[in-house]
Amino acid sequence: MSGATTRGVLFVHSAPRALTPHIEWAAGGVLGVRPSFDWTSQPIAPGCLRAEYSWQAPQGTGALIASALRGWAHLRFEVTEEPSPGCDGGRWSHTPALGIFHTVTDVHGNAQVPEDRVRAALDLLSGPAADPASARRALALAVGEPWDSELEAFRHAGDDTPVRWLHQVG
Repeated sequence: MSGATTRGVLFVHSAPRALTPHIEWAAGGVLGVRPSFDWTSQPIAPGCLRAEYSWQAPQGTGALIASALRGWAHLRFEVTEEPSPGCDGGRWSHTPALGIFHTVTDVHGNAQVPEDRVRAALDLLSGPAADPASARRALALAVGEPWDSELEAFRHAGDDTPVRWLHQVG
């Protein structure tokens, strides 16, 4: 990791209660602090909890948090990392069924699809074996549509949670 600092958010969309201290421990191990998560019930998954944790750390921390949490059964989460000088932003999404997905993001949070993935999808549209449905699937996968589809209900389930306003001074 470089010396530049960035910010991000860990969104735990659903986790079994027994897993919550392990999530805090794993995130704290990456961040070098003991985080305090404000856990609330997740109405979409009875018996599960949800939380959001804002962090500030060196560039590349989002990837480290995602790596520390990936692969845990029954855990749905997203990690975002804001762009910073000389570094793109990123989003990591994880579901038990799909595993982990990463995309580079711009300053507005939009997924940035690498040129080679666009070219590969375009190749499916040309020639005698042109397959528009396969091209559509390739582009949907490139932007993480399967993960967004699975996580969308969990994202909205937190719409009634309290909002913490952060202000930068100076």
